[in-house]
Amino acid sequence: MEIADYGLVGDTRTAALVSSDGSVDWLCVPRFDGEPVFGSLVGGPAAGAFRLRPVQGGRAVQRRYRTDTATLETTWSSGDALLTLPAAMVAEVAGRTLPSTLLVRRLTVEGAPVEAVVDFDPRLGEQHRRPRVSRRSHGLVCEWGSLAISLDSDADVPIEVGEPTSVTVTPDRPVTLVMAMAYREPLIFVDPSVAWDLVAEDESRWRAWCAEIDGDLPFRDSVVRSLLTLRLLTYSPSGAPVAAPTTSLPEDPGGTRNWDYRYAWPRDASIGVAAFLAAGKPLEAHLFLGWLLHASRLQRPRLPVLFTLDGRHAPRERTLAGWPGYAGSVPVRVGNGAAEQHQLDGYGWVVDAAWVLVKAGHRLSSETWRVMRGFADLVARRWREPDAGIWEVRDTPAHHVHSKLMGWLALDRALRIAETHRARPAQRRRWLDARDAIAADVRAHGFDPVHNRYTRSYGSTDVDAAVLVLPLLGIEDARSHRVIGTVDAIRKELSAGGPLVYRYPPGRDGLPGGEGAFLPCSFWLVQALALTGRRDEAVDLFTELLRHVNPLGLLPEEMEPVTGAYLGNYPQALTHAALVQAALALRTAAGQGAPHS
Repeated sequence: MEIADYGLVGDTRTAALVSSDGSVDWLCVPRFDGEPVFGSLVGGPAAGAFRLRPVQGGRAVQRRYRTDTATLETTWSSGDALLTLPAAMVAEVAGRTLPSTLLVRRLTVEGAPVEAVVDFDPRLGEQHRRPRVSRRSHGLVCEWGSLAISLDSDADVPIEVGEPTSVTVTPDRPVTLVMAMAYREPLIFVDPSVAWDLVAEDESRWRAWCAEIDGDLPFRDSVVRSLLTLRLLTYSPSGAPVAAPTTSLPEDPGGTRNWDYRYAWPRDASIGVAAFLAAGKPLEAHLFLGWLLHASRLQRPRLPVLFTLDGRHAPRERTLAGWPGYAGSVPVRVGNGAAEQHQLDGYGWVVDAAWVLVKAGHRLSSETWRVMRGFADLVARRWREPDAGIWEVRDTPAHHVHSKLMGWLALDRALRIAETHRARPAQRRRWLDARDAIAADVRAHGFDPVHNRYTRSYGSTDVDAAVLVLPLLGIEDARSHRVIGTVDAIRKELSAGGPLVYRYPPGRDGLPGGEGAFLPCSFWLVQALALTGRRDEAVDLFTELLRHVNPLGLLPEEMEPVTGAYLGNYPQALTHAALVQAALALRTAAGQGAPHS
């Protein structure tokens, strides 16, 4: 099954990937970074799945989300009938006696009756552990110690674990299946009819949420779907934004570039802050900063590259023995070794996110401002050191131009915040001196005057698509020859064909194998073109990029330039945040709003 064939169903605590043949092939419990209970996406058939589909096969004739909701709907043509499968997870469970995870799937038919198959085969974790199964009046119960999962249905036949069961769906009698999960708490059974009503209530809440998004956004439908996806990828108990709900979907099929993205990167989250705030969603921006204050408390002023969803140090990176991987791509990894890297750019993204809130009229709490001052002080002390860079290259640290630019941004935004928030004069002077020193250093060592562009690192002639953020920063005039020359060089030298760009020259990152075009960079190119006075080109490029979005409005991290195949973990929060940023830049370039970094 192609990665692009999967839809996302989530409840802001965990998420499932559902294929067009009706199979839940990925679901971790009790949260995004938990153990998979359905893991066949990268673990093969032995890792478990939950399938609903026509017995006679049939073909999927439509896949969509119900408008402005998180309900995924798949329709098959089966003989003279159409069999439709809506699927949703209930997000709002507070204040009621409901399980924290509730997956609801319902089969309905138009035309003649259809025989459908139910194949419920949960396996837990690395060893694909089978459950202890019992049958209650409400249906099946599967247990693994402190974890329990129930499956209830209104079908006429009992469903067995791991044994495909045929059910008849008629126009006057749909079949509803309800899966509930409990972890270290009582298992709560929900009647199928009640569960379906809960889905309808959740849909109403999602529609109301989407209605609050600004109405003047270019390409609004795509922006709304991206923002809704970003909200689904935000872990609601803490406010942590997960980079993706998956691990080890390959950047290079058959290769080793398989990483675990089920954690929270402050950089990616900061980009999401600006996107949510500019689109009319301030609550989500405040949720992120609240999480960051909690997550960074033990290591301040150092800002780790990534955290777990509750703000802890990410687990060490290791491989899962015997897991075949997606399309034979091994190893399958859990944990992420990038957690130990020094990346200067993260400080710039985070302080800029705080500045975006201040600029929008929100005052920072004293603790938030104290944390931002600490970040700025660290940048002022350490900006001269080499770092791993935004792309987490597993090679010798270098003086990455993008990192220096983002260090400049951290200091510049701290100085701007200090105009309305208290800071000691000596501290402000240190920030100012360091900011100006970075600007001079980058122009002296990171700019190639012969080819008129900023480079990837000091002493290099390569370009880096991350430097496409240059027009947003203010270190250079957005229409200066340096900025336009850099944007043009990246567009030409990193082109992957059409609207796609690589993030840096392929094969120059110290890892074996290759990779695809990096989609966030393509949207950053749209943004750069719009903010350097070339809005028409930016609109054309954005329109081309939308042709690569799957019918569900979801995007991965990377794309194979020739075939258009999706690569990497999916759906990718950074890509969707970059899409929103690009649309906001188009609005800014049209004179409809102020720029947001």
